[in-house]
Amino acid sequence: MTAILTGGPSLDQQRRVRTEVPGPRSRELAARRAAALPAGLTSSAGVYVAAAGGGVVVDVDGNSFIDLGSGIAVTTVGNAAPAVVSRAMAQLPLYTHTCFLATPYEPYIEVAETLNRITPGDHEKRTALFNTGAEAVENAVKYARAATGRSAVVVFDHAFHGRSLLTMTMTAKNQPYKHGFGPFAPEVYRAPMAYPYRWPSGPEHCADEAFSQFAQLVDAQLGADAVACVVVEPIQGEGGFIVPADGFLRSVAAFCRDRGILLVADEVQTGIARTGSWFASDHEGLVPDLLVTAKGLAGGLPLAAVTGRADVMDAAHPGGIGGTYSGNPVACAAALGVFEEIETADLLSRARVIGDVMARELTDIARRTGVIGEIRGRGAMMAIELVVPGSRDPHRDAVAALTRHCLDNGVLTLTAGTFGNVLRFLPPLTISDALLVEAFDVLRDGFSTL
Repeated sequence: MTAILTGGPSLDQQRRVRTEVPGPRSRELAARRAAALPAGLTSSAGVYVAAAGGGVVVDVDGNSFIDLGSGIAVTTVGNAAPAVVSRAMAQLPLYTHTCFLATPYEPYIEVAETLNRITPGDHEKRTALFNTGAEAVENAVKYARAATGRSAVVVFDHAFHGRSLLTMTMTAKNQPYKHGFGPFAPEVYRAPMAYPYRWPSGPEHCADEAFSQFAQLVDAQLGADAVACVVVEPIQGEGGFIVPADGFLRSVAAFCRDRGILLVADEVQTGIARTGSWFASDHEGLVPDLLVTAKGLAGGLPLAAVTGRADVMDAAHPGGIGGTYSGNPVACAAALGVFEEIETADLLSRARVIGDVMARELTDIARRTGVIGEIRGRGAMMAIELVVPGSRDPHRDAVAALTRHCLDNGVLTLTAGTFGNVLRFLPPLTISDALLVEAFDVLRDGFSTL
């Protein structure tokens, strides 16, 4: 009789490789997938999941992988976290959907009240809920346009904001996100990002020079009175976990205030405790006019939000914002479970500890190799940029080799970066120190084979 796996924290917390990777059952599912799904839907690991929780993911062949990805920053509080599961299960038999636009319900209001409380700033706020990060970013732009009467949107090099028409336009990277999918949305303009590691005149000049170029774009080329909003990730995610040069975002925020431009913080990947604070904006002292959350918000259920100044959020006309599934009651219940897990288990502190452990391990690895150009990130959101030794040329082959080594040896990792040369680490905050160190031991062994 086949054993039935249960996920969540009760799952056996160990790395275990029983078969080749992917194993026979995963290969069988891959064949079925190829016959049923379109080719454009790809998966990096190729192993099929049976259960997950704590710091591990178990596949259908019984292999147990240390999880350094959290479903791309989604299961921040752990997969199948107890409060998330219990609240979602309590909601399910009551009602699964009514559409908040037709017959509203309390869980939506509770999530909005919590986000209004924990997002930066003590001003009066409003929150609207959506399904995905891209949908929320797009609605943030709609709010900004309605509030300002302006149309232009300014974004940055290396940005990722989603895959809808507008957010795909806002995204910087062509392949795979934009190639062949144009024409794109109008009135989106791109400024340089203050990327210290790759700034031409050196990191010491990065903040000032990047800001100068941004300001020149807005004032001279676009005209500030045409710009509705500037949309920025406080730490760029898909772009390679780029932490902007110190002072750059504060200068951008002050510039926007002076010119009546709204600042939108895209915290889809950075928000909800990932960086050791509720939001990455907190590290910069930013108080955005609008803030977007999604990935970590509901513990794996689809939910996103725009939280912003009351006067901005109230500018959209009645009926102009919404969606059939937006703020689904089960997803809202799960989000309340996420807030409970973070506050009762002090996961903000845990994210900082995890960040310290990862920084220590990565620094030790970097001392032994010339392949790591930079270690960067905040809290439980860290990355390494890999380069050809003796240069800053992107080393994509090293990323591919390390990803394969880690997978074969029971560790799930993610890649990122405009140049495809970044390994990013997003472990769940429920991972143990022992598992975390073990994962980086596997990574260390991989560097020794390069």
